[in-house]
Amino acid sequence: MKTFSLALRNLLRNRRRSLTTLLAMIVGAGAILVFGGYSRDITYGLQTGYVQRSGHLQIQHKDYFLYGSGNPTAYGIAGYDKIIAAIKADPELSPMLTVVTPTLQLGGIAGNFAAGVSRTVLGTGVVVENQNVMRKWNDYQFPRRNNGEGPLTGTAEDAVVIGNGVARVLQLCAPLQVKDCQNAHIVKSDEAGKAAPDDIAALSAQETPADAKSDGTRIEMLAANAHGAPNVASLNVVKAEDQGVKEFDDLFIGMHLEQAQRLVYGGAAPQVTAIVLQLQHTGQMPAARARLEQLLASSFKDQPLEIQEFTTLNPFYGQSIGMFAALFSFIAVLIGAIVLFTVGNTMSMAVVERTVEIGTLRAIGLRRNGIRRLFICEGLLLGVIGAALGVLIALGIAYTINHAGLTWLPPGRVEPVPLTVRVWGETRLIVGTAIGLMVVAILSAFLPASRAAKMNIVDALRHV
Repeated sequence: MKTFSLALRNLLRNRRRSLTTLLAMIVGAGAILVFGGYSRDITYGLQTGYVQRSGHLQIQHKDYFLYGSGNPTAYGIAGYDKIIAAIKADPELSPMLTVVTPTLQLGGIAGNFAAGVSRTVLGTGVVVENQNVMRKWNDYQFPRRNNGEGPLTGTAEDAVVIGNGVARVLQLCAPLQVKDCQNAHIVKSDEAGKAAPDDIAALSAQETPADAKSDGTRIEMLAANAHGAPNVASLNVVKAEDQGVKEFDDLFIGMHLEQAQRLVYGGAAPQVTAIVLQLQHTGQMPAARARLEQLLASSFKDQPLEIQEFTTLNPFYGQSIGMFAALFSFIAVLIGAIVLFTVGNTMSMAVVERTVEIGTLRAIGLRRNGIRRLFICEGLLLGVIGAALGVLIALGIAYTINHAGLTWLPPGRVEPVPLTVRVWGETRLIVGTAIGLMVVAILSAFLPASRAAKMNIVDALRHV
């Protein structure tokens, strides 16, 4: 305690230099924490979006992730309802779950034969009620602008949602009120009839319900069924939504699971391509995955199934996290180097100015380790004070930003979200930054402290 008291008094002897050094440390700590809080908010935002759409874990047919997108019928999960029931009834998994729901991915061709246009699409069949529950997952308490219900809520089985890119190609901008969309020349109805193949037109006519709407939003979708034969469904587009990524936006068509199963399996026993599990918290993923593997290996070992995590299903998430981690590390190292030289320079000047004092202390019996310990304690005190004030400044900056009403458009999102910096509550970030700053301060003071401890007593006393 006596050493720390003396070290504090030495820092106060030259307030201007100590304040300059502290200012550099405070700015450095604040910058690291603010950027760390910003990148952490982006991480949580990306995770929330992916978990809302694809859940935390998915049970798939083995190798479906690698090869199934081109032939989903060959990688379907038979008896999926029994697997879902077993998962819901499991005493270990049940408390962790928010939703367990099946999905079906399929490819096909969507056509607006009234306009004589068509394009390839990627369809997704979902249980709308379960999907609405998944959209409400908000473990990180982001501000929400809606109640989480999707556009398919309360619609008929032939209702679908398409991406804005699909709406542009199929010339449905006007009836679906798609913004910033100008349709090309619309083919007249008699020309459109000639453009449609006779067999597709016949199948479409058979599939169109007698009470089908004629509001300009009805399309046909052609897909290959489980036997390789073409199957057509007449679908009513209820809304066009921007999917955030243009490549996906140009292909997306969402529909009810039953409709997707009829397109792919017809009258045969329906299957799905994935069983989606959304958990209460992301931290439960390792335990949930381990229990799922046990359950599948014991009760459903006759089926070749595997478990995929959302980080694997969405590679962009891992790439983004890795990029921000690299940026954070670069900034931390850069600021650490600045603090290292600032504190080192301060301690070196203190050693030069206090050479006679060091000689006096050595002459009255203070050992070399005592001199070394004194200067290291001064560096440590600078680190502790700088870290504490830096944390307080960062919390104040974060609070100001979070309550300033600023918005921005994150990657993969279609509408601006509030700009937030998550510093408060990020214990690992705060503690790690504070400890790192103190370690840098100690290392900065070590070399000048060692030089002071090695001084010759006689030379130090006669120093001018």
